[in-house]
Amino acid sequence: MDVIRLYGMRFYGRHGVFSEERALGQPFIVHVEMRLDLSLAGRTDQLEHTVDYGQVYQRVRRLVEGEPVRLVECLAERIAAELLAAFPLLESVGVTVAKPFAPIDGVLDTVEVAIERTQDRQSQR
Repeated sequence: MDVIRLYGMRFYGRHGVFSEERALGQPFIVHVEMRLDLSLAGRTDQLEHTVDYGQVYQRVRRLVEGEPVRLVECLAERIAAELLAAFPLLESVGVTVAKPFAPIDGVLDTVEVAIERTQDRQSQR
């Protein structure tokens, strides 16, 4: 399967368990890996035979900058569901959401949640 990757999308969101996180907000970094057959797009050079990267970016941005959720896991799930629903050419999608300033009493670079979802699994929900 071929892959389209959008790495390092940076947004400001208000997600978190604590009220301070939801009030103040913080940066989130999202990586998306979309798996699909790109052979027709490669032969035809037509946008309709692939996924529009700009639309992917805008959909992810709307979710991260939009309605707050408590868990990064929930945010990742919403992103995956949105992309699979919006782009039927996708066979599967991997979503990683990083929260560099997670409120943890300790030193670490970031907290990340990574999920994988497929069209088949999505259609069962």
